[in-house]
Amino acid sequence: MSRKANIVKISYNDLVAACNHDQSSSKNNNNHCRISSSSLSVDDLIEQAFGSSNSSSLGIIAITDIPSLPSLRSRLLPLAPKLASLSPQQLEEISAPQSQFQVGWSHGREKLEGEKLDFSKGSYYANPLTDNLVESMLERRRYAAAATQQERRDNDQDGKNNDNQQLLMEELLKWDESLSTIQNEEELRQFSHANPAFFAPNIWPTKSLPELESAFKDMGLLIHTVGVSLAKCCDSYVAARCPGYNPKTLENILLHSKCCKARLLHYFASDDDTSDSSSNGGVDDTQFSSWCGWHNDHGSLTGLVPAMYHDENGNIVQCPDEDAGLYIKSRNGDLVGPVKLPENALAFQVGETMQIHTGGWLQATPHAVRGCRGGEGAGGISRSTFAVFCEPEYHSSMDLPAGRTVEDTQCVEAERSLPKTVRTLRSRWKLGMNFGEFSEATFAAFH
Repeated sequence: MSRKANIVKISYNDLVAACNHDQSSSKNNNNHCRISSSSLSVDDLIEQAFGSSNSSSLGIIAITDIPSLPSLRSRLLPLAPKLASLSPQQLEEISAPQSQFQVGWSHGREKLEGEKLDFSKGSYYANPLTDNLVESMLERRRYAAAATQQERRDNDQDGKNNDNQQLLMEELLKWDESLSTIQNEEELRQFSHANPAFFAPNIWPTKSLPELESAFKDMGLLIHTVGVSLAKCCDSYVAARCPGYNPKTLENILLHSKCCKARLLHYFASDDDTSDSSSNGGVDDTQFSSWCGWHNDHGSLTGLVPAMYHDENGNIVQCPDEDAGLYIKSRNGDLVGPVKLPENALAFQVGETMQIHTGGWLQATPHAVRGCRGGEGAGGISRSTFAVFCEPEYHSSMDLPAGRTVEDTQCVEAERSLPKTVRTLRSRWKLGMNFGEFSEATFAAFH
């Protein structure tokens, strides 16, 4: 049986205050800003939610009281069943098989449990930060080149502003590892054509569902903005414990990377009537994954919108099955769920890339989605949600902090508690990989 999910919560105002506190107190290495409703600090709450020293941590945290979230959620999530009900021809027009279905509409292309294709949900993928990742990278290169030529001019006129701009540019140039790997624009274009799963531009249903694009982007930008603030606090947490850690690692990824994948999900109604016990009297992990199989997110930080449920006519309803929803496996093997989020809260989950970049100080946890089981009022119920995967760009390194080892990052005890269908991190990630290579290994394992 599962235990109740007690999710760590931080109000958005407290998160912003903690970010400002970190900036003002960075010289003192003081990142223990107290939150308004508790004697705990944001640092303490990150430890509870994400920290490697807490074996019962769930790798998830809720940021509550986000003012614009309910209205954006009401705009976007009802579009998911409308999208999924478009005609086969309309869906084909917004599919991109050349991208390995990593852009546009995707259904039945993903394998999460064994070799079984997942037909339980449909997805729409797009980048909420830019419609064309390659063009954004080229624009950044041109801007960087121009700024480098001009960086020491006119300092006497406005020295402070120019100094700040120069520092930001130096930080960006240092972060963008593609500059030392891809020599010119043509080479970058050729590389993108050879790797369409990573670089394919967005496509939108401008004729069949024109309102989707703005609703999708507005929600994606909100999640990204909140994620940057959370990343700053995570950086402070890790830097206080890991001397070899660059204290702006996660913040720089979210600030500078234009590679951000958002996914609008619609889980189709199911007649699943699985009981709570397996045939031998125990608990089977697959009983909790009828809508989405067990997996870890492979990016840096995943932002998740509270789910919305629909009846057969697309009307918004309350979920009739109290056991349906998101389940998580803690690193000590406890099954926890379902996760319940208030409508004004975003959930954020640690991804495997963040786990690597922090040398294991922050840990990803496997999760799955259980569908509504058959029963009175449960027939014909579908579920919609929206996830944003914040992650580095293709050429970004996947190095460990100085002083940390592969063994620190990949806890053997946690591996033993993984659901049997979840591939271990060490089976897909090796020292020396960049993020693109790690992503390709992950796509190959699940598609």
